[in-house]
Amino acid sequence: MPWFVKIESGVVDKTIFDQYVPAHKAFVQDLIAKGHQAKTGYWAKMGGGMLLFEADSMEEAQAIIALDPLVKNGCVNYQLYEWKIVVE
Repeated sequence: MPWFVKIESGVVDKTIFDQYVPAHKAFVQDLIAKGHQAKTGYWAKMGGGMLLFEADSMEEAQAIIALDPLVKNGCVNYQLYEWKIVVE
């Protein structure tokens, strides 16, 4: 299954953003339970973060990202890429 990465930057005040973090974590846990091998985190020295996950296609990846509470609630701008692994 291909890997995808959503690279994001926050666009709302941290107090608003933080309201949706628990729902985002639950969303990622659901992806893991469904076999998408998801990982999420944020950059240590700058705003923004990343979600890494497997999906069958770019279309499925886009549909998955559309359900992310951070996206649904307008907390982030993001770019979605298919990640081609060279060495495992």
